[in-house]
Amino acid sequence: MARDGFKVMDSDMHIFEPPDLWERYIDPKFKDRAPKCATGEARDFGMRLEGYTIPNPKIHDEPRAVKGRQQAEENQRARYESSIARGWNPLSQVDAMDAEGIDVAVLYPSRALVPFGIDGLDPELADAIAMAYNNWLYDFCQADPSRMYGAGMVPVYDVNLAVKEARRCVEKLGFRGIFMRPTVINGRSWHNKYYDPLWHEIEALGVPIGFHEGGSVPGPQASKYLEPPEVLHQICSHPLEMMLSATSMIGGGVLERFPKLRVAYLEGNCSWLPWFLWRMDEVLEPGSWGSFQQPDLTMLPSEYFRRQCFVSVECDELPAQYLEHAGFVDNVIFSTDYPHLDAKYPEAVINFLEMPFSADTKRKLLWDNCARYYGFGEGRALAEHEGELTEGVER
Repeated sequence: MARDGFKVMDSDMHIFEPPDLWERYIDPKFKDRAPKCATGEARDFGMRLEGYTIPNPKIHDEPRAVKGRQQAEENQRARYESSIARGWNPLSQVDAMDAEGIDVAVLYPSRALVPFGIDGLDPELADAIAMAYNNWLYDFCQADPSRMYGAGMVPVYDVNLAVKEARRCVEKLGFRGIFMRPTVINGRSWHNKYYDPLWHEIEALGVPIGFHEGGSVPGPQASKYLEPPEVLHQICSHPLEMMLSATSMIGGGVLERFPKLRVAYLEGNCSWLPWFLWRMDEVLEPGSWGSFQQPDLTMLPSEYFRRQCFVSVECDELPAQYLEHAGFVDNVIFSTDYPHLDAKYPEAVINFLEMPFSADTKRKLLWDNCARYYGFGEGRALAEHEGELTEGVER
């Protein structure tokens, strides 16, 4: 498959987990404590877990929020009619990829972005939640395992359990990456050396780590004070949390300690990148007051980013054109955000191809960079002159 001669990899395609996922897949001894979906509706990410209702019902169920979601759902209904009718099942996912023109997708959750935004969650329960989701996702991908690949969920509340589950995801389930929320859990920043065994394991496994925000949760978030309404938090949470986690991973020395670890910042836009890396370089440049506080850094933050990091672009993110001028085109990966309400399905790829990028940059963002990030091997995405696609995806 090729869309206007470009092969396409979706670095961050979502699925809708069934409302009863954890009831069916979780270890039986945790069944009474499993996450319970708030309404059972496919698009409702809300859940009840350990006494929490997430998102905060005072915000989520506010009349303006309810009305806004209902209107957005109605506006999108025709686009997703077939998937809705089939309950967002695996074959509907494959059909959506075909409609959009996606050759390969790495799949990320919707509901499973929520539970690990709670401080103090029982580590063994968190482990059971992650294992249940990963087992379900493995089964989901079997509808077309040559095109759909999983990104695994790890229980960050206990680093040893997280290491164990990361290893299982890659070695037993064949997943291509690991994901986590960028929001801090239990007061530990990501550069806290408590997490070093996890970074070491992910680096050794040869897969990347993707930070992915997921809406309002009980844990600390930089933009939570903007609520209500919920939408003000949504405007800021995704890019701000990405900047904070990037500062932690780069400025905190994680990438210095683990020079082969690949890291992506997903669904938080990318246009902030040139300015933010300039800002980090300015504060941490050699001889500055900041560099004396972080003496173990041997490179500028922008150099670490170019070496090890990626950021996802929205299909119509016009300011992203400046990344081409700033020299970051090798660090940007494409995503559709299917099937969320703000996705442009089934015209995301078409919209992206109208962006003012060169053909070489489009090829990099649509395939080459994604393939390098997820370890699929090198490939050329543009084949309009040769009349053929890139070499096959390696498993």
